[in-house]
Amino acid sequence: GAWKGGLRFQVSAALKEGRVTPTELCQRCLSLIKSTKFLNAYITVAEETALKQAEESEKRYRRGQPLGVLDGIPIAVKDNFNTAGIETTCASNMLKGYVSPYNATVVQKLLDQGAVLLGKTNLDEFAMGSGSTDGIFGPVRNPWSYSRQYKEKSVPKSHSEDKDANWVITGGSSGGSAAAVSSFTCFAALGSDTGGSTRNPAAHCGVVGLKPTYGLISRHGLIPLVNSMDVPGILTRCVDDAAVVLGSLAGHDPKDSTTIQDNFKPFELPNLTDVSKFLIGIPKEYHAPGLSSEILALWSKAADLFKNAGAKVIEVSLPHTRYSIVCYHVLCTAEVASNMARFDGLEYGHRSDMNKSTESMYAATRREGFNDVVRGRILSGNYFLLKQNYENYFIKAQKVRRLIANDFVKVFRSGVDILLTPTTLSDAVPYMEFIKEDNRTRSTQDDILTQAANMAGLPAINVPTALSERGLPVGLQFIGRSFQEKQLLTVAKWFEKQVKFPTIQLEEVKRHNHGVFQHQKSASFS
Repeated sequence: GAWKGGLRFQVSAALKEGRVTPTELCQRCLSLIKSTKFLNAYITVAEETALKQAEESEKRYRRGQPLGVLDGIPIAVKDNFNTAGIETTCASNMLKGYVSPYNATVVQKLLDQGAVLLGKTNLDEFAMGSGSTDGIFGPVRNPWSYSRQYKEKSVPKSHSEDKDANWVITGGSSGGSAAAVSSFTCFAALGSDTGGSTRNPAAHCGVVGLKPTYGLISRHGLIPLVNSMDVPGILTRCVDDAAVVLGSLAGHDPKDSTTIQDNFKPFELPNLTDVSKFLIGIPKEYHAPGLSSEILALWSKAADLFKNAGAKVIEVSLPHTRYSIVCYHVLCTAEVASNMARFDGLEYGHRSDMNKSTESMYAATRREGFNDVVRGRILSGNYFLLKQNYENYFIKAQKVRRLIANDFVKVFRSGVDILLTPTTLSDAVPYMEFIKEDNRTRSTQDDILTQAANMAGLPAINVPTALSERGLPVGLQFIGRSFQEKQLLTVAKWFEKQVKFPTIQLEEVKRHNHGVFQHQKSASFS
């Protein structure tokens, strides 16, 4: 029974009452990780460490002194967060074998709450991508590819076609974390979100993906991609759980000067019954080229749902949104070029055997350590930062970024509480189709609806909404006011309750694990 519920009211309660022990919970997750190995969600599984942590948690429960709601809860962490004693690779040859001497602040906070760290999840190399297909450990497979819902709808074009050939991508770059939560191998996972890297895979894998306000959660120990936009993201199976994890992670960190100074007070989400006081904005610019008619219809249906429940729903305009994806890519590559300079083969990570000169060793190290995608972004970024281009590209993009942020400020000042938009242009595409286009083209398409929230530093959440005609998850995005996570999550929770998103029925795994997947949502740690 603990498997189906939320963290606070089901799983944590079951642990307190002794209906299940942290060790049993941990062993169940580890056995599921083994039976879902074909998903390639994990890069490293820290079995020994996890069982030790579960044992410690068990002792605390026996003494009647659990550390909190997360004590004994199995979690996973994207492999671009530093973890002491566990390899951190960023899915790159550059960091293969690298073991950090310290934990990222968010990892430490989870461990301090008694959470059990199962392992590190797969991603695009250095989190650059939107499919979780470009890391050195291979692509992540979407658990929904193996669900009864998808299999019933997807008929092979010919008898000769391999049944396994039409598996779909998870989205990215936090695809491993999204797949891990979606396939029940953990109760929550950390991702990172620079332009949508938590919300995009959450939408494709049918889970909740929260990108908090920039500065609410510490970035210390998250290997940086774009310092001014990176935010640790939270992936869970229900909105309540996202609030629980946020409560454990948020607040000031002396090691990260961009975090808020005020104390953060964790909150429990109320059960909203009346939405009539809310003003929901529908930004017309999010009706973007390439938006599937299915998602458009779902977006419209969601707006009607709010309207029929008494909320005021109005169309709003964010006029500079159409420039945001271009602006995002200029700023993103410029900061990438700067951040990647630290990987020179001298202090940590891969080092080439080339020893003709220091310069040749640098060049060979970076050529061998980075894939084409990372090298391409470094080249673009350095081009934008050249003396003759700096004003025309980088400075101009910063000015446009300010205009984009101001659009949101104006809309929220006008009285709008929450913006409702699609998260992705379509449901997840088959892997063979996805790789027909290069990473840059794909990222430009896939980030289009999510990156503006990163540019403005606003909180945003993906809520799984329905299954597409192909039996795959589709999510909608809610964007809130800065540091108003409680309001955002309260509305998201109300919406989640109305839409009753179905539980994944994982056929492949059900055979190995009797009944685990027959349960309802296995949602929350609360």
